[in-house]
Amino acid sequence: MTQASNGPTVPPTEEELSRARLRLAVEGPVARITISRPERRNAMTGRTWTTLAHIGQTLPEDVRIVVISGEGDTFSAGIDLGMFSPEGVDGERSMVAGLADGTSTDAEVQDYIAGLQEGFLWLRRPDLVTVAAVRGHAIGAGFQLALSCDIRVLADDAQLCMKEPALGLVPDLTGTKPLVDIVGVNRAVEICLTARRVGAREAERLGLAELVVAPDELSGAVDDAVAALLATDREAATATKALLQQAAGNTLQQQAEAERGAQAGRLAALARGAAGH
Repeated sequence: MTQASNGPTVPPTEEELSRARLRLAVEGPVARITISRPERRNAMTGRTWTTLAHIGQTLPEDVRIVVISGEGDTFSAGIDLGMFSPEGVDGERSMVAGLADGTSTDAEVQDYIAGLQEGFLWLRRPDLVTVAAVRGHAIGAGFQLALSCDIRVLADDAQLCMKEPALGLVPDLTGTKPLVDIVGVNRAVEICLTARRVGAREAERLGLAELVVAPDELSGAVDDAVAALLATDREAATATKALLQQAAGNTLQQQAEAERGAQAGRLAALARGAAGH
């Protein structure tokens, strides 16, 4: 298993997955995670995200590709708004618990949100390629979940929306950086502060979707992408993703140095393999 140093060492049980309204299927190098709450348009709760983090911490080491989708005709309507009620959802902590009476501090709230963010952060790991298969709506947290993935394949009925500002909130599930990285600050401001819906074809033009297909072709297109990704040497793929992830923050000279270091490691590995070591 691949896990964080202080994280769980065994995967979530079927009962834990069911309570989080998630399904997990692992077949060799491919893990498929499905948000399974179609009666609520796959709305998510804190338990969804902490269980996603648990999945990421305990994936088998031979998993290379993670595909995330929603059950039925929508990806996710975002956070279950019941999370903002005093009683929360299904026994979970309310997002606003203790804030009105001052019994929760800012630090406690930030620690709680940090735990939720872990459900999104692991999707950037360089040893994995993550694919969001999006049909229908990806709203708020659903949009941020798709943005956390390396590759987004959209059905042409997909609509993306960063709803949080319209609710008096900010996007806090790690979605602002990839959004700005992809579309730039000005367009990101427009998308977020109008909370408008971005259709699949516009998403493709903006770089928010790598591929747009008809709804009945989505599963096949994702399978084709997975097959193409698996055809690449795993260690080379991991090293290349790590290089690409640091490129935006590096100067040209820093990136050139990083490329040299990565290539030296790959050449050494290939030489050892050729020599039978």
